[in-house]
Amino acid sequence: MDKTAAIVGSGFGGLAAAIRLQASGVDTTIYEKRERPGGRAYVYEDQGYRFDAGPTVITAPEALYELFDLAGRKLSDYVELVPVDPFYRLHFHDGGHFDYGNDEPSMLQQIDFRNPRDVKGYQEFLKYSKAVYDEGYSRLVHVPFQSFWDMIRVSPQLLRLKAYRSVYSTVSCFITDENLRQAFSFHSLLIGGNPFSASSIYTLIHYLERNGGVWFPRGGTGALVQALVKLFTDLGGRIHLSTPVKRIVTDNNKVLGVATERLGFERYSWVVSNGEGLHTYRDLLKDCDVAKKRAAKLDRKRYSMSLFLIYFGVNRTFPLPHHNVIFGPRYRELLGDIFERGVLADDFSLYLHNPSATDSSLAPPGCSSFYVLSPVPHLGKFAGDWSKIGPEYADRILKFLEKRLMPDLTRSIVSKRIFTPMDFQTELNAHMGSAFSLEPTLLQSAYFRMPNVDPKIQGLYFVGAGTHPGAGVPGVINSAKATCSLMLPSAEGTDYLLRNVLERKSVPFGEGV
Repeated sequence: MDKTAAIVGSGFGGLAAAIRLQASGVDTTIYEKRERPGGRAYVYEDQGYRFDAGPTVITAPEALYELFDLAGRKLSDYVELVPVDPFYRLHFHDGGHFDYGNDEPSMLQQIDFRNPRDVKGYQEFLKYSKAVYDEGYSRLVHVPFQSFWDMIRVSPQLLRLKAYRSVYSTVSCFITDENLRQAFSFHSLLIGGNPFSASSIYTLIHYLERNGGVWFPRGGTGALVQALVKLFTDLGGRIHLSTPVKRIVTDNNKVLGVATERLGFERYSWVVSNGEGLHTYRDLLKDCDVAKKRAAKLDRKRYSMSLFLIYFGVNRTFPLPHHNVIFGPRYRELLGDIFERGVLADDFSLYLHNPSATDSSLAPPGCSSFYVLSPVPHLGKFAGDWSKIGPEYADRILKFLEKRLMPDLTRSIVSKRIFTPMDFQTELNAHMGSAFSLEPTLLQSAYFRMPNVDPKIQGLYFVGAGTHPGAGVPGVINSAKATCSLMLPSAEGTDYLLRNVLERKSVPFGEGV
């Protein structure tokens, strides 16, 4: 093909789009602001400790395998995916815990221990989750919504599944125990959604995990990023690090290319933004009148909560599994503080990442790398000075962990750093420090999210959390599939794939886990 493409940002969505385009014959170049690729999937290193900065829960591995299949390569030649079991340990405020995984007899036994009546309810919920998965993920996750009529066509199915209900209210139709309701409704938080307002369509995450498992790349999420970068460059693609795009250049509402301080103007047929939509329209396209209207519209949308993160390395190990969710004394009320009232509460619910439980290479011998995150209001709701609040808030969280799960924690810490909502805004150009871009409510899903292609600026496309289908690793990788389906003529794409399968000598097409 005689087309060329620039990808702005090297998050999972940008990397997936770059691989698809380069594998299809489009000369593609990635521009990354930071000195390392990955976007939110950044990596910090200190004193022999390695910390994944962002996404750590890898689900739907078939989306990753497909990228390597497209190029006639094997994912296992680039990175090893290790199964995580249990998926999560859920620590309830009453002192009990729930090991949530793919061992159904164990799951049912634990549910029966808490409330025997909820065993049948859970089985019915799993059936519902599968129905939503079949409709909302298998059929629609990679399909772009270009018009309102695309939404109308799927509305009967969404109404049948009662997508207008919230995740929590849907779970409550099947489960009566409050702790179990938390256990089966927290998933929307993983993509920036409040379980009390996110559409019940996001209950599909439960079946997605049960269907495909939860995985971790050996070497950390950063190793998966490096694998995707290597695949892209092996295909002939180029990546410029420490090269922020200052401007997407247009003329008469047509993309001409990108401009950077380091490399100047470079001409491209297409520009795919993996950056925040509002940042793209407001800052990178500020000379385009159409973009100003788009920016004003995005500014009025609802954005997800932010996160406060502590990365810490300790000189010992703790008997904790890989993924831990620690519920506080309040659930609905705390989420109301975060999403609606903009209150930085005295209590918190936490996600604790302990990758050393799966991969000891991420810390020195006998030591462990951790990170803990606390959902907090974004800067539009809580505009406190995080340079002052952050250190004190970190101390509160660490003391809570010490009292609850990790004795003598504070004396064991060797390395520590924090990342605040202000850092999301400055480092990642995230509007109001939102960690997941647009909040996944029903009226901000599918057609109502930011479109995968701009309808009025020719040659401008989007991938990532802000566009369809949304946040999360499977979401942003599938956003690239949806977007590239609009860029690549289907006949040429099909011919390429068939030729690739017939000629290659690696694994059979579609091989997965």
